[in-house]
Amino acid sequence: MTIDEMKKKKAELGLTSQMISQMSGVPLGTVQKIFAGTTKAPRRLTIEALEKVLHGPDPIPDPDKSTTAYHAPAMEGWYQRTVRSPQDNMLREAPAPYGAAVQYDNGSHEPASRDRLHTLDDYYALPDEQRVELIDGAFYDMATPSFLHQIILGQLLRLFSDCAEQHGLPCEVIAAPCDVRLDRDNYTMVQPDLLVICSPQDYLHMKLLEGAPDLAVEILSPSTRSRDMILKLYKYEKAGVREYWVVDPEHRTVTVHFFDTEHYDPVRYSFHDQIPVQISEGKCSIDFSRIEDRLARYE
Repeated sequence: MTIDEMKKKKAELGLTSQMISQMSGVPLGTVQKIFAGTTKAPRRLTIEALEKVLHGPDPIPDPDKSTTAYHAPAMEGWYQRTVRSPQDNMLREAPAPYGAAVQYDNGSHEPASRDRLHTLDDYYALPDEQRVELIDGAFYDMATPSFLHQIILGQLLRLFSDCAEQHGLPCEVIAAPCDVRLDRDNYTMVQPDLLVICSPQDYLHMKLLEGAPDLAVEILSPSTRSRDMILKLYKYEKAGVREYWVVDPEHRTVTVHFFDTEHYDPVRYSFHDQIPVQISEGKCSIDFSRIEDRLARYE
């Protein structure tokens, strides 16, 4: 889809740049620059995220209601929003694109209001063994991590911690599970795979982290791939996370987003690279080849 085709589709659907940003996870400034023609060569992943939003949900008849339900395509950038049935108080899955109208059990297609979303009270009411994240009032199941995922996480915890200690950085490195009330509101609680906070004395007495960590790391898995690459990217940037690493075990890549700069551009590394930790101002780097060597033992 060309930029001109996307502009036409945007007008047909009556979408604003803000709505497209929220639905795709692409930062608002980037969306505005693309549609204004300021950005001449947008990244492929950005274009794909926009195309998936502009494709729109497919209407399908609902035999149990006089209204029409909407089925969002199962693709990256779209997610399952969990809603609570007003009649039976049960959790149900309603497929919908991020930021779009949700089909509730009462037949409403109005955009979700705050009183329809899950809150921290719902989050804390879940059984202890049920591990989820709460993002903008929607629950996301967190599947049991794989052996590969845990090896990478364990190595990253050690390497980041060693680096901080070696260079005398006033930072603490923490591995999941650890609750992060990212937006300091009642509708979001996330658990990054790894987080770095550089004023730990402010948080050690607390049950959770209030606000954004300085650095967050997510290790991709099939069930979290689109959420980590698009939705969490958007959430972390807007919340004030300074640096975000996306580790892709399948393709052996690490994408680093350093937001703490005027014009940031993500940088992709391989598992053979020495990756600088931007928030350390040049003092720290992570030798990913050590992780690659560890993984090679099992191949």
